[in-house]
Amino acid sequence: MGFLIMKLIFWFSLLFIIYTYVGYPLILIFWAKIRAKPVNKKYIEPSVSVIIAAYNEENFIGQKLENCLALDYPKDKLEIIVISDGSDDKTNNIIKRFEPQGIRLFSYKDRKGKAFALNLGISKAQGEIIFFTDARQFLEKDALKELTANFNDQKVASVSGELYLLAEEKNKVSKRIGLYWEIEKWMRKKESQINSILGATGSIYACRKQFVEPIPVNTILDDVLIPFRGIFQGYRSIFEQKAKAFDKASQNIHNEIKRKIRTLSGNYQLIAFEPNLLNPLKNPVFFQFMSHKIARLFVPFAMILLLVSNFFLTSYFYMIFLTFQLLFYLLALSARKAPDNLIGNMMKSLNVIFMMNYAAFISLFIYILNPQNIKWEKTS
Repeated sequence: MGFLIMKLIFWFSLLFIIYTYVGYPLILIFWAKIRAKPVNKKYIEPSVSVIIAAYNEENFIGQKLENCLALDYPKDKLEIIVISDGSDDKTNNIIKRFEPQGIRLFSYKDRKGKAFALNLGISKAQGEIIFFTDARQFLEKDALKELTANFNDQKVASVSGELYLLAEEKNKVSKRIGLYWEIEKWMRKKESQINSILGATGSIYACRKQFVEPIPVNTILDDVLIPFRGIFQGYRSIFEQKAKAFDKASQNIHNEIKRKIRTLSGNYQLIAFEPNLLNPLKNPVFFQFMSHKIARLFVPFAMILLLVSNFFLTSYFYMIFLTFQLLFYLLALSARKAPDNLIGNMMKSLNVIFMMNYAAFISLFIYILNPQNIKWEKTS
């Protein structure tokens, strides 16, 4: 009886992992081929409010505002709002230099968090479309024009642009993280072709104002929660790959893991805020949400069950599989000292897979132990 239970746990765990990383992407490929929903895109020029939440961004905010002012969009239909979230460096002084060019600054003394800043910006916005972007990322000149063109389709409530991570030539860590991000973007493109993406890119996304409501002040994933308000009402949230933003990839894997733990904890927070995400009768993208967002949260637990159950299965096939599992963990955990050659790079790629799942594992316990202390922080 015990052998049978271990066998069932082994195969359930293995198939769950395979489905998450291979099965669901294959479903997306075929689904997009047979039931793609094209967007009625046309270059229109609705009024747009750009909202930037900034905290101690003296190194980036000047260039960011110059970048926004240089966007290929009619100036009389564009307002730029910056919310300084308790900045105590030169951020406010730099922003004030741009006020003669129409930049609107709202600031306050004590830091209250990004969600509070966004809510304030939303309350001040006058445009038909609200465009959210961050202080650090650089926008391509036609990014806003490409985003707004999708709002010609009356079923589109929100649009996410594409973030490109610029990896330094000698920085192997940033290249591996960049590859992980490319896979994520590919899945978003396919989900967008089918119906809706499950979350926007925080540095470049836009929404119809009618769907933008205040969010809880401790929200981490504003770029998921805000677009889902439109999805719940039967509208689409889509991906526009021609709207581009650029940022440097993380220079340190540990910084990236720290950020990943925070954002994955945000998924649990998101479900607490919107329980209907788990309701197939009220969530139009329930299948995609469970297969993409939720399944990834539980892959590390499936990996643990797979390894533990494998120790109790002693036939030839299971012993070979156990050897491969142990080899995976050995190579992944030894990657820090690996040389920069073919084998070493393979080990470091396995390390990224391991660390991303470690982040998913830890995120649950961080949320359970202190859900009120999960908050957005600027990345380094």
